[in-house]
Amino acid sequence: MSLGGRATTRDTRLAVAVHILTLLAQQSEADPLTSERIAGSVNTNPVFIRRILGLLSRAGLVASQPGVGGGWRLRRDAASISLLDVYEAVGAGPLLALHHRMPNPDCLIGRNIQRTLLNYFGEAEAAFKDVLARQTIAQVLETAQEGELSSPA
Repeated sequence: MSLGGRATTRDTRLAVAVHILTLLAQQSEADPLTSERIAGSVNTNPVFIRRILGLLSRAGLVASQPGVGGGWRLRRDAASISLLDVYEAVGAGPLLALHHRMPNPDCLIGRNIQRTLLNYFGEAEAAFKDVLARQTIAQVLETAQEGELSSPA
């Protein structure tokens, strides 16, 4: 769902990855979480969770603990994992896309619009990444926990 409430086909990997890391941040290191337990919190398939965990593992953000009582845990302190680290780990791709087809090169706007949009879109993406770089998983956890404290009983 988008913020406006309408369903979209946007990539959800960043949101799911932040959810996973925030969930792991609240766990003690001695109590790793299985992909099934994580999937229960995210309300999705454990296979999808394992794919995201694989991306996070390759980026050095999580580690798996095999065997009985095994599962997943953070590899770094939650305060040292920025949302930009997570965004880059899941390869969510560019925020804004250009036309699906090349615009008409015989049209003044058509032949110049993509280059023009790339300038604006690049600036917007840089601002987005700057905001993500200033936020951490520890902050997300704190905000999520504050939401629980301020919920009506």
